[in-house]
Amino acid sequence: MDIASVIGFVAAFVLIISSIILGGGSFAAFIDYPSIMVVIGGALAAALISFPLGSFFGVFKVSMRVFFYKLESVPRLIDELVSLAETARRDGLLALEGKMEELENPFVVLGVQMAVDGTRPEVMEDILRTEMDAVATRHRDGKAVLDCMGRFAPAFGMIGTLMGLIIMLGDMSDPSKIGQGMAVALLTTLYGAVVSNCVFLPFAEKLGFTNKQELLAMEITIRGIMAIQSGENPRVIEQKLNTFIPPKARGAADQAA
Repeated sequence: MDIASVIGFVAAFVLIISSIILGGGSFAAFIDYPSIMVVIGGALAAALISFPLGSFFGVFKVSMRVFFYKLESVPRLIDELVSLAETARRDGLLALEGKMEELENPFVVLGVQMAVDGTRPEVMEDILRTEMDAVATRHRDGKAVLDCMGRFAPAFGMIGTLMGLIIMLGDMSDPSKIGQGMAVALLTTLYGAVVSNCVFLPFAEKLGFTNKQELLAMEITIRGIMAIQSGENPRVIEQKLNTFIPPKARGAADQAA
C-alpha cells in the first residue's frame, strides 16, 4: 500500500472537516444530496460522453493503483539484472532458466524466457517494447479519464450553484430563507472544488507518476535483457543501467551490494 497516498487523501478531508468544526459551523449544513448528485453525477456523465465505455469503467480499477501500487526499486532491479548477467556469462544463457522461479517481476520473466528460448534480438526487443507501449496506453487512458472528471467537476459545481440561485430567486416570498437558499446554492461550487482538487486531479497526477516509474523500470529491463543476450560484461551492463538513476542512488546501491 502507498502510505503517502493514504496520508494525503485522509489529511485533505480531515483538514476540511476540522476547519468547518473549528470555524463554528454545523457539519450537517454542508450536506446537500441534490448538490452531490449534480457534481458527481455530472462529472461521471461528462466522462462517459468523452470516453468509450471500456475506458470509463477501467478507470475504477486503475485508480486503485493510487493506493495499492508498489513502485519498483530501480537499484534493486539493476542488481537483479546484473546478477542474471553474471550467471549467464559464467554458466551460459540456459542457466537463467533455473533462476526464473526467483524472479518476481513478470516483465523480467518474459524477457529472460525469450532469451533462454533463443529468440532473435530484434524480435525480442519488438515484443518487449510492444508490451511496454500497451502498459503506457492503459495508464494514459486512465489518467485522461480522471483529468476529464477533474476539469468537469468544478464546472458542474457552478451549474448547480446557478440552478440553486434560479430556484431561490424564483421564490422570494419568505426573505428569511434567502440566506439558507444562498448557502445551499454555493455548496455545489464547494463540492466541485473539493472532489476536483482532493480526488480526481491528485489521483490523475499520481497515476502519471507511477506510470513514469513503471516505464522507467521496463526500459531498464529491456536494456538489461538485450545486453545479457548479447553476452556483454556484467560490469559494463551495470554501468550502462546505472545511468538511469541519480549518482546518490548509485552510491547507496553499491553500499547495499
